[in-house]
Amino acid sequence: MVGTSPCASCKLLRRRCAKDCIFAPYFPSDDPHKFAIVHKVFGASNVSKMLQELPVHQRADAVSSLVYEANARMRDPVYGCVGAISYLQNQVSELQMQLAVAQAEILCIQMQHEPTVPTAQQILDTDEKSYFLPNNFPQYLNFPSSSSNVIHDSLKRESIFGHDMVS
Repeated sequence: MVGTSPCASCKLLRRRCAKDCIFAPYFPSDDPHKFAIVHKVFGASNVSKMLQELPVHQRADAVSSLVYEANARMRDPVYGCVGAISYLQNQVSELQMQLAVAQAEILCIQMQHEPTVPTAQQILDTDEKSYFLPNNFPQYLNFPSSSSNVIHDSLKRESIFGHDMVS
């Protein structure tokens, strides 16, 4: 970096940028905000130590993760990126619950419109074996019109934040 402008870290720290500067490849001078936020959250000394302990081929990924976490810490100083991850996991759970309810409702509608189970008489007519089936067996297959509400209500759960998972 000798002869050119110093990297963003050396510029912020007001020091001469050496040609073997550990920050130079990852914090270019044209993006000073990137190092400023990482420095504010982690400190230059800690970032330098972390980068020195890593193999060269992993440093770019580490810097990317540090920048991401630093930005998340600025938005949410307590939880950082863990807060974002928890929010997204909660959203995935809610969507999975909604999908399960929708699939159950589809199944109920299909069962109402497609009588797939034969009556006791049809079974006895097609098969010569004797089966014990009550005369009112088909009524057990008829779902009341409120069955989707029963399924919907039984699948309601509260999230860790106190909101209904299914609304």
